[in-house]
Amino acid sequence: MAQTKKQIEAILSAAGTQPRHRFGQNFMIDQNLVRAVADAGLVGANDLVIEVGPGTGTLTEEILSRGARVVAVEIDRDLASSLRSRFTGDERFELIEGDALSGKHAINDELLGKLPAKAQASDEGKSDFSAVKLVANLPYNIASPLVIELLIAGVELLAFTVQREVAERLAAGAGEDAYGPLSVMAQLLGSVEILRTLPPQAFWPAPKIESSLVRITRRQELAGRDWQAVSSFVHGVFNYRRKTLRKAITQAGLDAERILAGTKFDGTLRPEVFIPAQFLEMFEASTKK
Repeated sequence: MAQTKKQIEAILSAAGTQPRHRFGQNFMIDQNLVRAVADAGLVGANDLVIEVGPGTGTLTEEILSRGARVVAVEIDRDLASSLRSRFTGDERFELIEGDALSGKHAINDELLGKLPAKAQASDEGKSDFSAVKLVANLPYNIASPLVIELLIAGVELLAFTVQREVAERLAAGAGEDAYGPLSVMAQLLGSVEILRTLPPQAFWPAPKIESSLVRITRRQELAGRDWQAVSSFVHGVFNYRRKTLRKAITQAGLDAERILAGTKFDGTLRPEVFIPAQFLEMFEASTKK
């Protein structure tokens, strides 16, 4: 059962802490929402679930109740200590104390070490788990880079709450105001669904903005590409989104004529009108010898 505001306040008080804005802490206090997040993650027995920002453990408890194993990542040392005490003895719970990201585009090494043999099991190898997933009430300040890095790392399904603006960027189509590098990479790597909008009152402290529940299902046909290089290419071109494609590619330090010749795209159009698959075509044209 989800913790009430009073229960969360009591847990924080016992841990000698309070909600910290710098960690993007907004705790879920809506029992239906806690269940909805776990439902969105299709959490089942024998799943390995990554939970970033478990806070006081209300979603953690729901995930564990469904038979999954949880690797929780908590940067707040006071909350990490509280979680460690609360779930001591549950062999399906593991805690990583620290930031889920070791850099803007790099997953924490300890977390990454939990993924390769599981999330990136080869055709010949067998994963120890039914699926590797992220299910979380994500801290707002790391959501965008973390989602992309976990998709690149091979996490199969991501279900998470995030500020509505980020959700709209993840799902935006070409030509829309919210469309950008995050949209392109998320949609190249997975299928993005915005499942519902969440009011501020579903959290404590209540954020000043609405949130969304998002699910991304990773595409299966991703092997054989350097997705970090694709991401760098996409970001480089979008740095000049208001220029023509030809100028944007050139100012990104790339050979525009070679890329346009290889794709037959109209270089007088702006980058923001091209769909994700066309950005991938551009990248591939840029790497052909």
